[in-house]
Amino acid sequence: MSRTGIMLMAYGTPETAEHVAPYYTHIRGGRPPSPEAVAHLTHRYEAVGGRTPLTELTEEVRAAVAERLAERGLDVPVYVGMKHWHPYIADVLPRVRADGVTRLIGIVLAPHYSRFSVGGYQRYLFEGMHKHGTHLDVEFVEHWHDHPGFLDVMATLVREGLTRFPEEARDDVVVVFSAHSLPERIRTWGDPYEAQLAESARAVAARVGLRDARVAWQSAGATGEPWIGPDILDYLDTLHAEGVRHVLQVPIGFVCDHLEILYDLDVETRAKAESLGMTYRRTQLPNVRPDFVEALADVAARAVAGENTVRVDAPPPTTRTREELAAGASPIHAEPAGQGRP
Repeated sequence: MSRTGIMLMAYGTPETAEHVAPYYTHIRGGRPPSPEAVAHLTHRYEAVGGRTPLTELTEEVRAAVAERLAERGLDVPVYVGMKHWHPYIADVLPRVRADGVTRLIGIVLAPHYSRFSVGGYQRYLFEGMHKHGTHLDVEFVEHWHDHPGFLDVMATLVREGLTRFPEEARDDVVVVFSAHSLPERIRTWGDPYEAQLAESARAVAARVGLRDARVAWQSAGATGEPWIGPDILDYLDTLHAEGVRHVLQVPIGFVCDHLEILYDLDVETRAKAESLGMTYRRTQLPNVRPDFVEALADVAARAVAGENTVRVDAPPPTTRTREELAAGASPIHAEPAGQGRP
């Protein structure tokens, strides 16, 4: 008898400073990073209190989504699988099979699709099935950037963010939507990532009635190749030159607090803005807001009904370049490195 399960997927985060090196090694496909690189990443975690709440937040989201699905009469187990830390996607699969699940729906906690991002989770899932000799009928919700509930949540967060500026300055606030930058070469394979980000940003701006909304990128990797821009740190210079003095950043590509938010924005970006004499704020993340949980539960319920999923019979092609593969990098573990990521 067929049974459907859902796996919510997130990046993963080390729990202590001692975990940073093995976490970083996993991201690099088993290749240990240099001591200097580990120290650099450890410093970033120390700057935000030693760890981020991503693991706990994701588990809270899982429990809340499972509760909402049960309220809809859906007997669907919901799991959490992390890409680079416990609980690893592969390690969750034995429990999935023990629960009698034969159809597994993957939902990455990132609203926009890219072969670099969602495709990477798909590769990890198939690697895990191969490791355990497990067969599952796999489907993915590859994106949910245009879900009305998600857009409503983001619009609410923007409105709340604007109230953190003096009332007399609110008409002058420039709202900058952002997401994790990716290498420009995604454009060569028709990746929809940029278009989806622009679409969700426009939809939120329309809901709020924004007069001035922009798009920038954050957390680009130092890989020696061009990444999508403008980077938010550079874009602040552009805004300053235009005479902008009040900026609200909306990290619409992220849904939970983690290093790219707590360090890249709250430390680095804030410091840059303040050095330019700007008033800088960012919106809160959806995290476990009831309205966000309701939206995500609706995404999940529609997926169970087969309304918004794509069947995945094999992982997508690697995103690694020929040069990276020749250097011995695993195509399964390929990952761009960001400012907040190693």
